[in-house]
Amino acid sequence: MEQELALVHPKAGRRQHANMFMTGIGTAAPARRYPQTACWEALRSAPQFGGLGPRGQALLKKVLLGANGITARRLALDPLSEVFDLRPDALHARFARHAPDLATTAAERALGDAGVQASEIDAVVISTCTGYLCPGLTSYVSERLGLRPDALALDLVGQGCGAALPNFRTVEALLAAGRARRALSICVEVCSAAFYLDDDPGVLISACLFGDGAGAAVLAGAPEPGRRRIEWRAVHSLLSAADRDYLRFEQTGGMLRNILTRQVPALAGKYAEKVLADTLAASGLARGDLNTWILHAGGREILNSLRDRLALTEADLRWSAGVLAEFGNVSSASVYFVLQAALAGGAPGGDWWMTSFGAGFSCHGAWWRVE
Repeated sequence: MEQELALVHPKAGRRQHANMFMTGIGTAAPARRYPQTACWEALRSAPQFGGLGPRGQALLKKVLLGANGITARRLALDPLSEVFDLRPDALHARFARHAPDLATTAAERALGDAGVQASEIDAVVISTCTGYLCPGLTSYVSERLGLRPDALALDLVGQGCGAALPNFRTVEALLAAGRARRALSICVEVCSAAFYLDDDPGVLISACLFGDGAGAAVLAGAPEPGRRRIEWRAVHSLLSAADRDYLRFEQTGGMLRNILTRQVPALAGKYAEKVLADTLAASGLARGDLNTWILHAGGREILNSLRDRLALTEADLRWSAGVLAEFGNVSSASVYFVLQAALAGGAPGGDWWMTSFGAGFSCHGAWWRVE
């Protein structure tokens, strides 16, 4: 059964959102860049490689050395062979060490981009799915940034690659309720702390696609003087619980094991098309008004599906394809990287469309007006 979620009753011409502006953005990734070729060389010499069947070994070689849209990934590993330490305690330690660092660095860059001080932040909302801490990441990031002790801290989990837009919607609600004037939205994933190896094709492909990284944005109820105006205009979300088992994590042997099926690209395209159509119908925005596309860079097949279902060109995909090539799929942080690339790369002002999707199966879309 599909469940559609909207902030207010969708009605053309009616304002669907509170005032919200993105006044700063920042991203962070581990310093070590690993080309896919290096990942293949490390993998085929690892003891675990011999434990895979011939089909699994052939699949890894095909994905890592083939034209899958990824040139390199940033991984929180030094040396690369650390990736083969799949003990639950080692994976947790990797997340606990690197997730706060990446999230803090991205947030510092977003604050610098916005030209605001940490003391001016009233709330911080952090999303992740690749590890668990209690107290959550907000405790560590708030301390490192020097946020006020009365700043609201919310940790969101379990939304997978699509988490950025639900995170933004949570901040929007805080702004609309008058609980905050400025807030930090952060998504951070240490995907290398959630790698798993067996002969399941989805598990093996996941190990070849995902990278580590964090994205952060300063969101405010009013634009900052002298800063580029990036206004949140409308948002729509859709949850198809019937498709839940096509993309999710499961626990196996005390570790996260990614379930990634061949149906995912088609689902992403199908639901992204519906979310866009519903938003256009509710807002009165014309499809032809959209001039920049900020798409979750989940993989080459994902982008091809979005291209076909949304009637896009290769040029429309360039910001997402560029992020995928250099960083791989950085899960929930992906759209921060793509948005930052478009802003820095001279994408024209106007009406921009952002979409993210992930476990659930969930899909989200947002209309931004960039001046």
